[in-house]
Order: sequence, then structure tokens, then C-alpha cells
Amino acid sequence: MQLETTILNTDYHLGKLYLVPTPIGNLEDITFRAIKVLQQADVILAEDTRTSGKLLKHYQITTPMQSYHMHNEHKVLEKWIGRMKNGDKIALISDAGTPAISDPGFLLSRACVQNQIDIECLPGATAFVPALVNSGLPNDRFIFEGFLPVKKGRQTRFKQLAQEQRTMIFYESPHKLIKTLQHMCDNFGDHRAVSVSRELTKLYEETIRGSLKEVIEHFTQQPPKGEFVLVVAGKSI
Repeated sequence: MQLETTILNTDYHLGKLYLVPTPIGNLEDITFRAIKVLQQADVILAEDTRTSGKLLKHYQITTPMQSYHMHNEHKVLEKWIGRMKNGDKIALISDAGTPAISDPGFLLSRACVQNQIDIECLPGATAFVPALVNSGLPNDRFIFEGFLPVKKGRQTRFKQLAQEQRTMIFYESPHKLIKTLQHMCDNFGDHRAVSVSRELTKLYEETIRGSLKEVIEHFTQQPPKGEFVLVVAGKSI
């Protein structure tokens, strides 16, 4: 097996990429170090400059901001690699949570590795960790699935996961929540335990726990609102 070793560049004219987690709801959930990096960076790449602008304004961060999202990341990749090769320190943030976790970031990180540009990922908020920890389901071994395929490959993935014994974690939007829970019910059985968290760290944070059947009934009676994290028990041995 060939081992891959990351060697930090010794050319001090090269810049650096900082992956900076941002709050998933409560603006106080940001580290002192993250604020310092955002203040000292040459530019901040943001998924949505309007959303991130509220965070920067709250902490009086005046660093210039540029858009970097799933619709333009391929087009602007070489531009930002070039900027870092010329010495710029770039901070990448998403709308909420840690960049590259179901958000843009992977392409830029990979390109930095290929060009021997330093990468530093700060620790911080990501939605699936608190959802998993407060679910009451086993968290010693788990898999993170993020968003399921919308159409192609969706049913195939459910069939594969039906045999998964580890706790499973998914992200879902409100308008697809009941449909996704029903698909899980069809493939995992209606008595499989699930914990559904919404609006984590926000004013209306809520976690609903029960069987898939019970949780479907709950959200059928109370239409889902907000962003959701689903934590589903693995198959019993």
C-alpha cells in the first residue's frame, strides 16, 4: 500500500487556505481563533455573501468577501489557487457549519494539496455532531450520509443501507422530510428507531425521537419547518 504524506511547503511566498467553521444557528457558536483568522485573512470566500455578511457585521470583521459556491467553484478554482501561490491567505466559509461537509470546499482543498499549498482546518460547528450526541442512539460507530440522492440512485442507496448496522446520519430539507422518512420506513421497517433534530442551536430547536412510524405521524400532523438532521438506528444483529 502506498502511503501519502502531506509535506508543508517551505516556500514562504506561498499563501494558505483556512477552512473556517461558522455557527449553524446561534452566532455565539464561533471560536476566538475563527474570528481572528477571518479578521487577518486577505479575502474570505463565502457560499452566500448576504448570509455571511450578517456574521461578519456582528463581529465587526471588514475583510473583503467573494462568492464561492457549488455553481462557480469549478470556474474560479484556478484563480484562487493563483492568489495563494502569490502569497494570499484565504479563508473559506460556508453558510453554516464546516466547509466541505455537504458544502463547497473539497475541490479547493484538493487543489491546494496538489499544489503544495498549506491547509489549516479550524475545529468548530457542524450540525450532525450535536444531533448524533443528543439522539440517544449508539454513537461509538456511525456513518454520515449527508443528503441522499434526489432521484437516480436513491432507492439503490436505501437498499444498501437496509443492512447497515451502524447508526446512520442524514441531512434533509423540510419539503422532502416526510417522503424520506417513508422511504426509510419501507426499507428499514416502521419500528426502526429514529431521532429527528431541527433548527439546532436556534430559538425553536427541537428533537423528536421514536420509531419511524411514530415520527412520520408527528410530522404529518405538524408540518416540518427548518433544516433537519436525521439520526437512524442501524440494523439489529
